[in-house]
Amino acid sequence: MAAAAALLAASVAPSAGPARSAPSESLEPLLQQAIPSIPGKTLTAVHVVFPPSARSNPHRHGSAFLYAYVLAGEIRSQIEGEPSRVYRTGESWTEKPGDHHVLTENVSTSEIARLLVVFVANDSDTLKNDDPAAQN
Repeated sequence: MAAAAALLAASVAPSAGPARSAPSESLEPLLQQAIPSIPGKTLTAVHVVFPPSARSNPHRHGSAFLYAYVLAGEIRSQIEGEPSRVYRTGESWTEKPGDHHVLTENVSTSEIARLLVVFVANDSDTLKNDDPAAQN
């Protein structure tokens, strides 16, 4: 669970910069398992909760491929160079290694939104890396 713990720590650690105007997401690692048929790769599942109006910092997922499924609520998401889109309960998207995720936010100002995110990554990779500007 080291990579999942690193994801959790990196994702919820306070930044050194000014206070954010919107709340951030919280993450709960659910599963981490080596993929026996793909040496050096690990599957990690994470439950992500976005309080009302919450948004994540712009970020990348390194060399990970991910699948995100909306369990509840509505999430606005945008990959750099693509239009933003709102995903509702039961909808999903994927992100390719190296994609720059410039927007992820809960559309609602009164209801939480929840995601199941599944990563396939190298065994020792950090799963979420906030942009340097977002950390300052």
